Amino acid sequence: MREIVGIMGGTFDPIHFGHLLAAEEARLRFALKRVIFVPNGEPPHKKDYPVTPAEHRYQMAVLATASNPAFETSRIEIVRPGPSYAVETVQQLRQQLDSQAKLYFITGADAVLEILTWRSADRLIQSCEFIAVTRPGYDLRRLQEMLSPDLLAHIHRLEVPGVHISSTELRRRAAAGESLRYLTPLPVVRYIAAHRLYSPGTQQEERKQ
Repeated sequence: MREIVGIMGGTFDPIHFGHLLAAEEARLRFALKRVIFVPNGEPPHKKDYPVTPAEHRYQMAVLATASNPAFETSRIEIVRPGPSYAVETVQQLRQQLDSQAKLYFITGADAVLEILTWRSADRLIQSCEFIAVTRPGYDLRRLQEMLSPDLLAHIHRLEVPGVHISSTELRRRAAAGESLRYLTPLPVVRYIAAHRLYSPGTQQEERKQ
């Protein structure tokens, strides 16, 4: 039987329940056998904040996904040198999985709207299906203006309640010493506290070491 696999790409800085809920909804809706979480090693698009070291983001993803047997976390982008491009990740995973496997790349609707800025965007969209995760009522009509009908056929909309949780807000709350409970799994809350992630000055100190 042909294996159907989801790829959940992202910075995961930090991972939170919005990510997990989106992955689980995608798994159920699209009959995915498993979902592979792939933390970016080196995000290719410039961020407006200093990104937490990849190893921390990977460890948080492992902790967050451990309770779901259908979830796993990959180091594929962390160990690959250079910027983390989705087209290269999909190609590598195809080599590791059954050649006949059907792949769904799960990401937020905002990212999908920027897909033409991604490396080899046409080749990427042709090489897998895309699940554009949105909150209810989110308008994706811009995609119809940007993409040709054959590319649009590879993009599937998935409305998920609760995806308004954001990593930006978690970083802000952590920096302010506010509670992260019920926003991300408790093991992740404890990891952030133990490593003082997002505390003022912490990431700058790690980069000097």
